[in-house]
Amino acid sequence: MKDRQDPRAVDLSALCRQGATLQGEWPQAGMPRLVASVAASGPDAAPVAWSAVGESRAVAGGEAQTWLHLRAATTVTLQCQRCLQPMAEPLQVDRRLRFVRGEAEAARLDEASEDDVLELPPRLDLHELVEDELILAMPLVPRHAACPAPLPVPAEMPEDDAPAPHPFAALAALRRRGPGDGSGGA
Repeated sequence: MKDRQDPRAVDLSALCRQGATLQGEWPQAGMPRLVASVAASGPDAAPVAWSAVGESRAVAGGEAQTWLHLRAATTVTLQCQRCLQPMAEPLQVDRRLRFVRGEAEAARLDEASEDDVLELPPRLDLHELVEDELILAMPLVPRHAACPAPLPVPAEMPEDDAPAPHPFAALAALRRRGPGDGSGGA
């Protein structure tokens, strides 16, 4: 079932009770925090394809649980931390989120459960949630599996063959002089 809700102000309780699906595409340029996290972005950047499926799970003797299955995918350009060249990195999000009433209840259940538990907002901004999840899906240290080219070597290398001075050389010279060499020692 398709729903015509505004993805920037979703009535999550209603979406989940109806078992509705929202989906679409957004340009990366419309996600400023994501764009600030990548090496390059522009009009040719891959769009962000997303879908959100609401679900209400019945619980014996209690209020039905509110769940959202969120999926998103795009490709971003990052800088390889090994060769410093740009690299295309596909990002995939496939999360099931449980929503509960009250921040304290969300924190308590999140600690005790392997599920992701969030506070049920009056209106959910799916655009912001998708952007958050894509940022979290980015690798901490982006690197090619195999860099396309070795690191460039500077054209002119300094030709200083002299060894660097040892940091304790002056101390060693003082120690060698000893007390009777007229250096003022006692």
